[in-house]
Amino acid sequence: MNAAEIQQSQGAPAPWQERIVPGRFDGKTVIVTGAGSGIGRATALRIAREGGRVVVADIHQTRLDEVVAEHPDLALIPVAGDASNEDDIARMVAACDGIIHGLVNNAGIMDDFLPAHEVTDAVWERVMRVNVDSVMRLTRAVLPAFLAQGGGAIVNVTSEAGLRGSCAGVAYTASKHALVGITKHTAFMYGPSGVRANAVAPGGVMTNIEATFGSQFAMQRMAPIFQTSAGTPASSEQIAAAITYLLSDDSANINGAILPSDGGWSAL
Repeated sequence: MNAAEIQQSQGAPAPWQERIVPGRFDGKTVIVTGAGSGIGRATALRIAREGGRVVVADIHQTRLDEVVAEHPDLALIPVAGDASNEDDIARMVAACDGIIHGLVNNAGIMDDFLPAHEVTDAVWERVMRVNVDSVMRLTRAVLPAFLAQGGGAIVNVTSEAGLRGSCAGVAYTASKHALVGITKHTAFMYGPSGVRANAVAPGGVMTNIEATFGSQFAMQRMAPIFQTSAGTPASSEQIAAAITYLLSDDSANINGAILPSDGGWSAL
């Protein structure tokens, strides 16, 4: 019996539906980076629909304008800027008006699956700046407020590439492994102060992020794995459901966790 026959014999799964939890983020102010599209947008909208006030940050002003215009009933505060730039980070924090309860470090870029012998310094440095430096700097920026008020929640978006070495290029893989370390270190250091830090590790997701093979060497090595193991890509809303769970008080006893949201890929 092949995979299709097994799935048919088990019955097709019911379509997933987002279930909003009214009031879950009442009175909470949260920064979400990369909020102009994909996972960041879905996360920001879910937080806002559940009562939160969201500073939606993205490097693309037009995307933010579209999100805000499409949802005039939600508490969305747009801040266009680079999440790795100190001045832009200061504007994101300032937009919270001194009250901040959560941070979702979602902004990230791919690396064309370039392996170590083909990656350029420019690609390496750009991926590390966007994927790692932004997380460290934004975390550093919100911690004083968290410590002063006795708590806060951080959710970092890592990747299946943060759990294994067969999902992306060397720069992206290294950057997402770095987020696992930042998450666990932050959880350990600040847990006694009421600060929680967790991460979600998505597998394939249907977003507008560019994920093209820039290396024939990598494609030949990785294509068989993607064809047999990666599974069906998730929607941005499915990943947002995991992020908002970890951000909310529903996960009050969870700290330092890396939650795969990959359809079981990490279990193989």
